[in-house]
Amino acid sequence: MLRESNFFAIVFRMRYIERWALMRNTQPENIAEHSLGVAMIAHALCEIGNVRYGRQLDADRAAVLGLYHDAPEIITGDLPTPVKYYSGRTQHAYAEVEDSAIDQLLASLPQDLRPTYQRLLRPAEEGEDPYVLRLVKAADKLSALLKCIEEDGSGNADFRSAEKTTRASLETMAQDLPELRDFMAEFLPAYGSTLDELVGR
Repeated sequence: MLRESNFFAIVFRMRYIERWALMRNTQPENIAEHSLGVAMIAHALCEIGNVRYGRQLDADRAAVLGLYHDAPEIITGDLPTPVKYYSGRTQHAYAEVEDSAIDQLLASLPQDLRPTYQRLLRPAEEGEDPYVLRLVKAADKLSALLKCIEEDGSGNADFRSAEKTTRASLETMAQDLPELRDFMAEFLPAYGSTLDELVGR
């Protein structure tokens, strides 16, 4: 007889966890919205790698990793970056809290499904392709940059410093991630345009 599981009821609460808590937002963003963006960009980065650079990356897998990459924040909340990376001690403490949140999520699953979701929630520990993980991380940063661009386009100066540091970080990452370099050159300029401009009306 099947027993009830809370896992997906918990995961669907992503939409209640808002990001950028220390910033004034013209348009609030939750981790469900952010994770969808990360998934789409991670998929695109892998496809660019496969088509243009002869790689054999699992783009579908990257997309699913993107969907789940912030799942522990359903329990921990979104800790602002300046707090999370304030010191080695705070990073270590947050890592412990995040690890405990992952344990809670996995414990809410039926036993037979736990290995599958263990590979999604702890991909680095489960032998995931390191290059795919780097592209998912790049997609995460890109999603943050897009939020900054959107806020700046709305006249919100609060995100200008974050945009500058995030863009600099991405430019460093792009030095050895040609997929990221291509995405930034080809797709980034269109962000901030109106719908009429985008579809040529």
